Amino acid sequence: MSSDTATTDRNVTARSDRARAWLVLLLAGAFEVGYALSVGGSQGFTVLSWSLVAVVFFLLTLFALSLALRTIDVGIGYAVWAGIGAIGAALLGPVFFGETLTPVKAFWLTVIIVGVVWLKLSDRPRTNADRAACPPLTTTGPLADGYGSDAAGEQTESTPR
Repeated sequence: MSSDTATTDRNVTARSDRARAWLVLLLAGAFEVGYALSVGGSQGFTVLSWSLVAVVFFLLTLFALSLALRTIDVGIGYAVWAGIGAIGAALLGPVFFGETLTPVKAFWLTVIIVGVVWLKLSDRPRTNADRAACPPLTTTGPLADGYGSDAAGEQTESTPR
């Protein structure tokens, strides 16, 4: 396999992984809407059926969000996830709970939607220059494996406090 083919295959795989992560993030957002609506229906977790549904949606949304955040930056992913939840709850609240959706609320929901779309468009894969400028955290230190290094750089065993 040539170098160019290997690079192309990696680029296609990276794009595919990013697309999959965004789809999982959208799913997490849908679960977040289900969670928000079921919490409303639970009336402060006093209605058992709605409360159980809320717990299921809570676990699903956190699981899907954690999968998406493996690939998507935390700040962008969390903002999109929260935005989807807020928009969905605001749009479906009137359907399920008789809440009102005023023109002012609709305007600000539109602002949130534009912001979420803008965040998606601003997300891009990290380049080699990005990686060089901001290398990943090292796995050395007292929290990594029970070993750290002293001022001279020598490996030392950390003692629990």
